[in-house]
Amino acid sequence: KKQAEKAVHQKKEQSKTKCRKARRRHINLVAEFNHRQRKNIWLETHIWHAKRFHMVKKWGYCLGNSPTEKSYRACYRAMTKHCLLQDLSYYCCLELKGKEKELLKQLARICSIDTGLTFQEPCCLSGRFEGSLNLYRADRYPEDMLGPVTFIWKPRDGSENRQLWIWVHPALKQDILRELKAIFQCTEPEEMCITEPVTTSVQEEKQVEVVTCLGKKRKKEDKEGEKAVPVKKIIGDGTRDPFQSYSWIARTTGITISDRSMEILRYRLIGPLSHSVLTETLKAASVQTV
Repeated sequence: KKQAEKAVHQKKEQSKTKCRKARRRHINLVAEFNHRQRKNIWLETHIWHAKRFHMVKKWGYCLGNSPTEKSYRACYRAMTKHCLLQDLSYYCCLELKGKEKELLKQLARICSIDTGLTFQEPCCLSGRFEGSLNLYRADRYPEDMLGPVTFIWKPRDGSENRQLWIWVHPALKQDILRELKAIFQCTEPEEMCITEPVTTSVQEEKQVEVVTCLGKKRKKEDKEGEKAVPVKKIIGDGTRDPFQSYSWIARTTGITISDRSMEILRYRLIGPLSHSVLTETLKAASVQTV
């Protein structure tokens, strides 16, 4: 009799819990993932790395440090004979827009030709190649070095306005961003900056409406008993508050500095087959002339 009562009691408790399919609904997973990213932001490849790597928390991100299996030989084999891909999306991207002469004039104050390439190197200025250099505080070379960066110009389109992307390590981002804002006098936040998290896409909102309209058993309710609202995605990165401004403009010169971290993904391909992998993956769009 006691065993029978115990079995009935267990069945009642199990009936109250949701099944695995209901618990792993897409909208529930997005809410859970956002909740777990309050302190450390995930890269878009986080799920893949979390299943195969030991994860560490650095610079406001959750990054894969070392593989759980002994795959060092496999990585070395891929680098020497095949292709190895690394996710470098945790690097921060700073975007500069404005007149080319004004950009080069001020950028020359934080670098030196004695160290090698500069922002006005012809091969880099055309936008064909990526450059790398060391940045210093304005007019302080060879003292007060900020750190190494990589940069790439957007190819010319016939206009005097240019666009420059500077990639910096997250540990150096705040110092370099502060120095760039100082030399360009970009102190005022741009009016069109987003200060609120972006809601989910239209398809996800429709899925939520369908789920809430199918019946009482399918309704998703929160702790207060109200109907669930669409999950909001996280904007920002480990070095920036999503509710702070991410774009600044100089009223005198019109130069704009924008923080594009985690908005532009960055991957590194190493190995002799890297070019063939890119050509098979990326397909050129057909050019249509009007």
